[in-house]
Amino acid sequence: MKRVGAWLFYLVGAIAVAYLALYAYVTFTGRDITPGDPIRIFRKPDAPNYS
Repeated sequence: MKRVGAWLFYLVGAIAVAYLALYAYVTFTGRDITPGDPIRIFRKPDAPNYS
């Protein structure tokens, strides 16, 4: 049971670090993230549209 608790603790810590990294990325890039907008990361403007 101790081992499961330790892994659960590590998992919660990893999720918290990932959330803080995402928050820092949004803060420092200055982009506003609004719900429903598509995520455009490394998208070339002249790339073909396959959909």
